Amino acid sequence: MKVLVIGLNHKTASIDIREKLAFNGPKLEEGILSIRELPEVNEAALLSTCNRVEIYAYVNDAASAGENIKGFLSGFHNINRADFENSLYLYSDSDAIRHILRVASSLDSMVVGEPQILGQLKDIFDFALSKKTTGIILNRLMKKAISTAKRVRTETRIAENAVSISFAAVELAKKIFTELSGKSFMLLGAGEMAELAARHLVSNGVKDVKVANRTYERGCELAKEFDGKAVRFEDFIKEMAHTDIVICSTGASAYILFREQMQKAMKERRHKPVFIIDISVPRNIDPEINKIDNVYLYNVDDLQDVVDTNILERKKEAEEAEKIIDEEVEKFMNWIASLNSVPVIIALRQKAEDIKKEEFEKFRNKFPELDKEKMEAVEYLLTAVTNKLIHNPTVILKENSEDRDLLTFAVKKLYGINGEDEE
Repeated sequence: MKVLVIGLNHKTASIDIREKLAFNGPKLEEGILSIRELPEVNEAALLSTCNRVEIYAYVNDAASAGENIKGFLSGFHNINRADFENSLYLYSDSDAIRHILRVASSLDSMVVGEPQILGQLKDIFDFALSKKTTGIILNRLMKKAISTAKRVRTETRIAENAVSISFAAVELAKKIFTELSGKSFMLLGAGEMAELAARHLVSNGVKDVKVANRTYERGCELAKEFDGKAVRFEDFIKEMAHTDIVICSTGASAYILFREQMQKAMKERRHKPVFIIDISVPRNIDPEINKIDNVYLYNVDDLQDVVDTNILERKKEAEEAEKIIDEEVEKFMNWIASLNSVPVIIALRQKAEDIKKEEFEKFRNKFPELDKEKMEAVEYLLTAVTNKLIHNPTVILKENSEDRDLLTFAVKKLYGINGEDEE
């Protein structure tokens, strides 16, 4: 039997293919139950996100199960197999285990180190448990994936550096103000990236939010989303005197804020620090503003430099994370291999128990005059000797992965287990 992964992701398939193979809403339950009933499949879990569709299974034969799952995907989604088969990857045994641990640890994500995938993996594990489609192998593997991901986040700094423009903006704001709660914020314009950065700032404690947009109605809509207030675009310069953080993305073809205007605002602010992010291309904020004391102006290239630096840092941390993955894969493979020894260990213990009982009965019949206390002492002695005799074989069968098959055969042969002749 083997652990199997079959699926596709953002690296191997276009969004068009991923959408067609996605398991959304009621399709998730129908899909996982159907996969579990396929020939050769003993256990199954199904992960479906915007970036990947993956089936995790414990199967009798990887090749046969893989063919059955491909056929199922084609029929279930009513899509020609040839349209997606080249986008699929199929891993088995240690490769499959390594892939699942890497996915959980966000090493296979579009943004390495992002935290969302671990939560998604936990959700699909809970769902599979509720539908009873997993068993001893996948249950153990899912728990191993979760614990490995936590170990990666604890022992490396893979998630500490912002790797998106919007997160980088928040990271820089924290460096300037240390604490964002209680700071005032103004969004100039309604560019998608600027809005995303604004949401991150709000989620990090910024409360006083103002939105100035050329279309006032749109500004009102956005302000409502942020639980803030709308400012007419022609009045935004007045608000600069009462604003700590500004994100600008108006789409204007020229500067909308100049050095002289900012100097006046700073005078009114009594020169308290101001953090300004100009995400606009072309730029909307006069670069000369950055020369004013306590004004910190960054443009999209500045933020990209931060992101690029952080991506390099995450790559270094990812190398350390891969070492952790290797360790955990080896542990799990050893555990799976040890399962083959369990029947022999149980049989060995039973054989020893039978011999002990047989010899104890012979002793009790031979010395019937001994009282209960002495008989119990003899039985205790026999149990102790028996346990010590089978301790080493039991430990070796559990731990020795390289020679486990040979040792299992030897123990069965030596102790006459499972029909082998005693020698």
